Amino acid sequence: MAEFWLMPVTAVLITVGAPAVGVVAAHAVQARDPLTRGTHSVRAVLTEDPPARIGVDAATAAGARARATVRWTAPDGSVRHGRVAVPAGARAGAHTTARLDRSGHLLRDAADPSRAQAEGVAVGMVAASSGALLLLGAARGARLLLDRRRDTQWERAWERVGPDWGGAPD
Repeated sequence: MAEFWLMPVTAVLITVGAPAVGVVAAHAVQARDPLTRGTHSVRAVLTEDPPARIGVDAATAAGARARATVRWTAPDGSVRHGRVAVPAGARAGAHTTARLDRSGHLLRDAADPSRAQAEGVAVGMVAASSGALLLLGAARGARLLLDRRRDTQWERAWERVGPDWGGAPD
């Protein structure tokens, strides 16, 4: 009877539990990122081209970033300027995102919120997969214990009945 319910219960736990573990892990990773907590994004415009990176061609600079001056409008309507990391291939006049703290000051080394989100998704996927594998391992272990218990019961029964099956006829 226990083995009958073992696989359906395991399937339900994997279907519900593994994604729940993944979501909790993803939220935990995103919430612990101090650079994205208490910040907000503003749309900014590059006022200059980022400096050229010596020895780096366009093909290898796909993910490269450089610091350049940007301009944005604060909530009070004043125009602000600051330097932020932008894609190395960006040009003056291009739009980018700047991160500000609660008081409206530019965060120079602010993490990209999409990076924190991507890390959260990756950790969530690993946690969900690990949870599913753990549940499958536990189900396999429970099945081995049930098999061992049945084998022990079968051996005891055979010890009682076995001598009557063998031997020479009378």
